[in-house]
Amino acid sequence: MLKAFKYELAPTPEQTNHLNQIMGSCRFVYNLALETKIHVYTKGVSVNCFDLMKQLTELKTEFEWLYESPTHALQHAISNLDNAFSNFFKGRAKFPRFKSKRHKQSFHVPQGVKVDWEAGALFLPKLKWVKLIVSRGFNGTIRNATVSKTPPGKYFVSILVETGQAAAVKNPMVGHTAVGIDVGLKHFATLSDGSKIDNPKFLFHSLKRLRVEQRTLKRRFRKGAKEQSKGYQKQNLVVAKLHEKVSNQRKDFLHKTSTAIVKQFDTVVMEDLNIVGMVKNKNLSRSIADVGWSMFENQVRYKCEWYGKNFEQIGRFEPSSKICSSCGQHKGELVLSEREWTCAKCETKHDRDLNAAINIRNFGLSKIFRVGTHPLRAKTGQ
Repeated sequence: MLKAFKYELAPTPEQTNHLNQIMGSCRFVYNLALETKIHVYTKGVSVNCFDLMKQLTELKTEFEWLYESPTHALQHAISNLDNAFSNFFKGRAKFPRFKSKRHKQSFHVPQGVKVDWEAGALFLPKLKWVKLIVSRGFNGTIRNATVSKTPPGKYFVSILVETGQAAAVKNPMVGHTAVGIDVGLKHFATLSDGSKIDNPKFLFHSLKRLRVEQRTLKRRFRKGAKEQSKGYQKQNLVVAKLHEKVSNQRKDFLHKTSTAIVKQFDTVVMEDLNIVGMVKNKNLSRSIADVGWSMFENQVRYKCEWYGKNFEQIGRFEPSSKICSSCGQHKGELVLSEREWTCAKCETKHDRDLNAAINIRNFGLSKIFRVGTHPLRAKTGQ
């Protein structure tokens, strides 16, 4: 089984400069390769990543500072560009853009990575041993590593490890150990067993201070200046740290919530939401981005694989909120402001989110057991 372990690095000032140089070299090679592919494409010629990799040797003779970076890291930057073009032509992503030093900085090391647990150090090609802040260990074979830099200036390494463990045997799918999850904004998630998880709204609670700090940053910005002042750089770091704090709070909350749900239930059913389309709503975009639905779904999915649990998804067009979970009656129109409604057939009063969670579970189980379309028959898995 493959698992990724993330650690913070504590490089020396010399190693910090070297890390920045490697990231800059990978960015330079990526942008140059992108410029080359665009240029030859206008002439009706196509070049693949292997053709571009062969030109690295000639490129190093012209730019000798590229020798300070691992060759495999430079080659992987070109491979990433080739994947970006493939995703674009398959309709999965937008056209590749040139990378900027103001955006996320990282480089990939596919081999030559070692860890010394006793010394608390990580070996990287060209960098030698870098101090590693060890929070946990692992047993297995290191496949590759990715070094990244955050906006506040911290360095992290994500190590992909082959643990050698076999995939966990999944528990049987039965109705009483399954749960449906309906995510929302008022409550982060409503479970089909009746429990609700409040939305912590980390960004909302930090907005007041963020606005103050960002206004200060804007005042210190000098339009047309070749280089911003030290005061601007310090304030920019303050804003970056605030955003990082919100991001860390969100990740911590999502990890704890997803782990608790996966450990409690044997089968987890969620709805396949069109989050990209929902974010385009100008009234709800910030709240949807803050809640982290996509990250939560991804965490639940891979943790189900870790712990031997079952993960299922229902279609985004399933009427989970409009169907009575007691008798199966379809309500028809249901506006977003209606948080409760009463079934016209069985007169059951429904909480909108709880009813949706129950239906999500039932739809998922009916698909698994192939017992028909009626939601009630899937409750017991019969």
